[in-house]
This record gives sequence, structure tokens and C-alpha cells, in this order.
Amino acid sequence: MGAVKKTKGRKRELWGALQAACNTYDKALFVNTDNVTSKQISVLRKEMRRINALMICGKNTMMKASINAMMIEPKEEDDDYEERKESYQPLPHLEKILTQLKGNTSIIFAKGDLLEVKDVLDSQVREAPARVGSIAPKDVVIKAGPTGIDPAQTSFFQKLNIATKIVKAKIEIINDFQIINAGDKVTPGQSALLDKLKIRPFEFKMTVKRVMMDGNLFEPQCLSITTEDVLAAFSRGAGALTACSLGSGYITSAAAPHLITHSFKNLAAVAFATDYSFPEADRLKAAAAAGPATVAVAAVKEDKPAAKEASVEKSEEGCGNFFGDDDDY
Repeated sequence: MGAVKKTKGRKRELWGALQAACNTYDKALFVNTDNVTSKQISVLRKEMRRINALMICGKNTMMKASINAMMIEPKEEDDDYEERKESYQPLPHLEKILTQLKGNTSIIFAKGDLLEVKDVLDSQVREAPARVGSIAPKDVVIKAGPTGIDPAQTSFFQKLNIATKIVKAKIEIINDFQIINAGDKVTPGQSALLDKLKIRPFEFKMTVKRVMMDGNLFEPQCLSITTEDVLAAFSRGAGALTACSLGSGYITSAAAPHLITHSFKNLAAVAFATDYSFPEADRLKAAAAAGPATVAVAAVKEDKPAAKEASVEKSEEGCGNFFGDDDDY
């Protein structure tokens, strides 16, 4: 009897917590809890409280009933009309929450950065063996090399068509071999061999299925977007907008700096070619007049020693055979 009361009390507590969270939080992660242990969930609950997030784990039927109750507008004939009439408000995003409650799904409500929530989820990972009949979440490859298994057990490798050889009375795998493909069911032979090789290929943790922000649903990949990615995308968009503006002649603020620079270049070219001038062009003319002259003077100074040496060499060449150096005696 005590257990029944405890169960009802727990259900009532989750019922109220879910409704309060739906009214309070504007962000949520829908996570898959397949193969997640109770210890992992306990640790995650504590970590979520630390970052002001709330994890709701319960049966889908209970959570759906709780949300559906929130969506019903109170009427005067209802028993709880007086209690609900003040707090009731239509919440369109509740329908989207209902669509995500399938399978082993829990909800993590948050107000802060969802990346921080995802980091907490990624921190709680446990290794797991390849159990018979389970669906492989990823490919599993056995690396080439010694196995430490005696030759009497070669049948395990032969059944899976894995090429082996005997080295120092131990079985050695010749080439890397992909024993399981992602999405396949694990067979008894695969499970037994991986167990003998002491390979625990899988990792179990809470994985994000969908993200809800401001009433809109997004794919979990949005949590991988960084500030640098946003800035790079904005730069590409600004560049494309500028190119379209310059190419079409439809002026936008993005193209204005380029047009001003181009116009100034044209004005400067006219000022150099005619007597017309303006203050900015005068400065350019002065710089252009002083620049080459300065360079020429420096070049002359640098070339003088070389020219002197060349003249000496030339004079020496002109005196050749003057004293009969090359005469034969």
C-alpha cells in the first residue's frame, strides 16, 4: 500500500513539474535515453541543477496527459475552474512537445546556453559490449595485429571470414576487418568474438533528438554551430550582396564604400590628366611628384660607387698592351 501511495505521489509530482516547466522555460532538448543507466541519470540530474536546467524523465503516456490537460481551456462546469482560470494561457508550442514524445524520450528544459547542457550530456558516457540482438549505433572495426588468443579458437574467425595467421602460438589478424555495420543487429558470433578480444565497441549516453527554442523545433546539428561559423556565413552573405549590388546597379549600403572608392579614383585620374584639381588630388600630385624623384636620387647615390668601379675597370682595359705586357721575349 505504501508503494502505491509513493508511486501516485511521484506521478503527481512529475505532473506538476512538467506543467510548471512548460510555462517557465523557453528552451528544451528532447533526448533519447536508450541504454542509459539509472546512475547516469542521477548524475545528470545533479549537473543539470547546477546549470539551472531541469530534466523530466517519465512515461510518455503520463507526460502527454499532463500536457493535454494544460491545453484544455477551463470551463465553468469544471471542478478546477477557479484554480485554472487565472493561470490558463494558450501555448502553441505544447503541440510540438507532444509530437516529440516517442520511444524512450526525456525532456531537458533550460534558460541558458544549450551548448552547456550538451556538454554535460557528453560528459556522461559509458562503454558497453556488443550484446546479441542489439542495434549497432556505429561501425565496428577490428584492427590487424596479435589477438592473444590460442590457435584452438580459430573457428570464431573462420565463421566471420576474418583472415588470420599463427604467430608464436597465437592468432594474429592479417588485415583490418569491419565486423559490424552501423544499424545492423549484432549476431551471436560477432558478440562472442568481440567479447573474447575484450573489445567494448559501443558508448551509451543521452543523445539529443531535437532542439526547441522559442517554440520552434530544430535538428540537433544546430548545437554544433559556433560564433566563428556565424561570422563566416555572415561574411559570405555580405560579399554576395555586395557583388549583386555592383553587378546589377541597384545600390545598397554594402556596395556604397566600393562605389565611393571607384568614383574617387576616376576623379583623381581626371585631375592628373587636366588642370582641374581639388585638395585630395593636390596631395596625391605632391606625393607622386616627390616619390619618383626621391627614389631616383637614392638610386643614383647607390649606383655611383658601382659606376666608379666600372670606369676604373674600363680604363684599365684601355691600357692593355700599352707597355707591351703581352710581347714575347
